Amino acid sequence: MPSSGSLFDVELPEGFSYRDDFLTVEEEASLADEISRIEFSTFEMRGVAARRRVAFFGRTYDAGAAPARPLPASLMPLRAKAAAWAGVEPDGFAMALVNEYPPGAPIGWHRDAPQYGIVAGVSLLSACRMKLRPYVRPGTRSAARGRRMATHEITLQRRSGYVMAGEARNAYEHHIPAVTALRYSITFRTLRDK
Repeated sequence: MPSSGSLFDVELPEGFSYRDDFLTVEEEASLADEISRIEFSTFEMRGVAARRRVAFFGRTYDAGAAPARPLPASLMPLRAKAAAWAGVEPDGFAMALVNEYPPGAPIGWHRDAPQYGIVAGVSLLSACRMKLRPYVRPGTRSAARGRRMATHEITLQRRSGYVMAGEARNAYEHHIPAVTALRYSITFRTLRDK
């Protein structure tokens, strides 16, 4: 469901929407300036520290963790803009996550935490590649013999935005290979209906 309007749009899973220049140069500069003042934490997954650093607002991935800080006022206009595109109320985005990717930092194959639904994200300062492949439940990996390969790939350009919903969010997992330059991403997530 490509949305950039280019003659060279890539095929993406249903429910994945993408826009180049989602942010203006001025919006990116303002957000990058605000992000430079955020206190980041090391992100650990299964006891392993990631190369990226994170700042959670509203909620975290761990339901038993201490509450996350409230969303800063500087992120409210971006949340409203992303919500309008995603077709949800701004308050529907219960969580915001700011990632700091230094050069060489990847994010491994994953599907976002199950308590969250729609994911909307933006890229700041540099581009990266995002790869997607069908999700296979951990207990059924023996059915998927051999090395699993990406079935879709897109370059998330600087100042671009994306929305993952429906099949793209639920039936696929994604990863970002190591970035070559400092990159920030801001992602917003809705809570999944019970």
